[in-house]
Amino acid sequence: MKAIWYEETGDAARVLVVGEMPQPRPGPGEVRVRLAASGVNPSDTKRRAGWLGLEMAHPRVVPHSDGAGVIDAVGAGVSPSRVGERVWVWNGQGGDRPFGTAAEFVAVPSEQAPTLPEGIDMDVGAGLGVPGCTAHYAVFGDGPVGGKNILVQGGAGAVGHLAVQLATLGGARVIATASDASKAAIASGAGAAVTIDYRREDVAARVLEATDGAGVDRIIEVDLAANLEIDVAGLAPSGVIASYSSTSNASPTVDYYSLAFKDHRIHFLQGFLLPPPARRAAVRDLNMWLSAGQLEVRVGARFSLEQTAQAHEALETGQVVGKVVVEV
Repeated sequence: MKAIWYEETGDAARVLVVGEMPQPRPGPGEVRVRLAASGVNPSDTKRRAGWLGLEMAHPRVVPHSDGAGVIDAVGAGVSPSRVGERVWVWNGQGGDRPFGTAAEFVAVPSEQAPTLPEGIDMDVGAGLGVPGCTAHYAVFGDGPVGGKNILVQGGAGAVGHLAVQLATLGGARVIATASDASKAAIASGAGAAVTIDYRREDVAARVLEATDGAGVDRIIEVDLAANLEIDVAGLAPSGVIASYSSTSNASPTVDYYSLAFKDHRIHFLQGFLLPPPARRAAVRDLNMWLSAGQLEVRVGARFSLEQTAQAHEALETGQVVGKVVVEV
């Protein structure tokens, strides 16, 4: 099969290789998926680049955790009726799994290939694993959101855009930040009742204004180090910051008592490590709302498998609004 891989970390154009390798065989409890699309996430580019000194856990890695395609073979213990099923893939690569979705085929445990609802494009399916499940856990991981005020930092990003939609579907009133008017329009279209231009406005002041001084009950945070001071100022007593990244600074400084005196909590979450009940809930709800036409996954750029290095570079620029997808 045709695949993309790397055997050392570094710049995408230097280390990513296009070549042929044997098709995987599904082991017990596994399915093999003939991939149509592979999703690229910041975690994929960071692993490949060796961000923060990350070392390779395997001598050869086929990148990407997310994908979508059709099951073409099953291992022992999996019903043969799954052959021919349209599915999306989560956690294809990571941990002890070296071979991800940047290839024509991938083999994963059966539960990591849930059904893709009829009528949903494969490109959309490739955007559900990391962004969709991360957004769902960030929104719902600390309890129901009905009637609550929620701030989504970066409401036009791959995770943020989904978080705005999920929180709105869950009954919350959503405030979202964005860097310009076009991204604010995306967040508004996703359901945000209020948008804030974080480059030109005082975010904390706008949040307090929009909540009549009460502050928000929960914050979905894209960069904890960059926004922690704003978050603390705009968060209601006993509120929660659900943070899924801190790219600007992996070692943020926390003013303990500014959080403690308001009974604030920070939920550090990782989209690859959802507790099993949270993962099941995410898969269930994402498929339910996709089937109902209530959830949108924005695809910002598409590349061919041979252009995977360019796909990584495009994501790293930070200029793509929406999911970066490699079409296999």
